[in-house]
Amino acid sequence: MRDLTSDTITPAVISTVRGTKDPRLAEILESLVRHLHDFVRDVELTEEEWAAGVDFLTRTGLTCTPTRQEFILLSDVLGVTMLVDALSNRRSAKATQNSVLGPYFRQDRPQYADGADISGGLPGTPLFFEGRVVNGDGAPVPGAGVDVWHSDADGHYDMEVPGQEDPAMRALLRTDESGDFAFRSIRPASYPIPGDGPVGELMSATSRSLMRPAHVHLLIEAPGFQRVTTMLFPSDDLYLDTDPVFGVKQSLVETYETHEAGEGPCSGQTDEPYTLLRRTFVLEPLPAR
Repeated sequence: MRDLTSDTITPAVISTVRGTKDPRLAEILESLVRHLHDFVRDVELTEEEWAAGVDFLTRTGLTCTPTRQEFILLSDVLGVTMLVDALSNRRSAKATQNSVLGPYFRQDRPQYADGADISGGLPGTPLFFEGRVVNGDGAPVPGAGVDVWHSDADGHYDMEVPGQEDPAMRALLRTDESGDFAFRSIRPASYPIPGDGPVGELMSATSRSLMRPAHVHLLIEAPGFQRVTTMLFPSDDLYLDTDPVFGVKQSLVETYETHEAGEGPCSGQTDEPYTLLRRTFVLEPLPAR
């Protein structure tokens, strides 16, 4: 491996990983080296640009904390997260489509009874959610676990709300014998992804919006079925077509019904104007082995 050139260095590097015992790892490393070298040749990367890239990645790593993952955010805004999701979760047209998990899911969420108020007492327009989980034939899926989490009226998740120590706007629910579940909370708002780190610099340099459209996250699991990680977006949100993490799918855009106080199907449960969101989720069976 002497006197390597810009043309011969790639096969030389690839030859060093072909002894990898794990064949899948060997495949990934070989493809990574080939594509990375092709990228460098394609743009004729300079030493100064290479150093700037290393600095950017270094600062991205240093920005990560137990509550903030800047590398996942970078993956999100480059579309890699959604690409991996699309490749890993190919679904039939009638099944509920996946979207990104996002950084705000928490395992330490409370379990609530059907119809409970999960808002944690935070202020906002009341949101009533009525959901149903079925299989591909429309039959109910009882006992499914339904994780729910979302932002508040200012676009903040519970861990971002000053003085909010307990979990709020998040819950684990179970579907009943009819596959139904319901909860009450507050309507979420659009919010910006973090812009104070290296990813924010990238977004600014490319004149991209930081704003995510409002959404309610759901993660649904049931024995014998593929897990669904998804979210529902209001059809009137201004940021549907500029979502910086590319998570919006038309099938996940829903009408967030608005009702005046004393009107509509939930008028007996609040004396304020409110939002009603209804959705049926269709699960696909696990693939046969």
